[in-house]
Amino acid sequence: MKKPITLLFVLALLTACGPKKEEKKKSFEYKRTPTEEKVEKKQIEKTAVNTESIGIGPIKSMVFEAAVDSELAEKGSAIFTQKCTACHMANRKLIGPAMQGIYERRNPAWVMNMILNPTEMLQKDETAIALLKEYNNVMMLNQNLKEEEARALAEYFRTL
Repeated sequence: MKKPITLLFVLALLTACGPKKEEKKKSFEYKRTPTEEKVEKKQIEKTAVNTESIGIGPIKSMVFEAAVDSELAEKGSAIFTQKCTACHMANRKLIGPAMQGIYERRNPAWVMNMILNPTEMLQKDETAIALLKEYNNVMMLNQNLKEEEARALAEYFRTL
């Protein structure tokens, strides 16, 4: 007789308390700290303008003629279409930076060295490393261009 009463008592107790309500799990939330925001802004500011550095590579200085060499720029346009448009657009960011106004942000010698020597630039040049971070660590591939081809690209960038 004790067993049925004990069993009834346990059942009554369980029923009275009812089933436990499960708490809904909160979705993952990432809150940036002010420090992280400052670092991110600082990196962008760092890559925004640097016209003094010439980078690392074979080009030690680069001075353009006053007038654009249209024949050379046309060759550069063809090279850009063939080798660069997978990652770069003339007037907006894609996988890499836009080329329009590049000489307002970078020294022409730096641009040439980045074209000719991207692997070493991305490892050792402060500006190139900051750009790499800004563009989600997508590395610029070495297109194995000759200096004449890089010079044609540089002239084409002047026309944008």
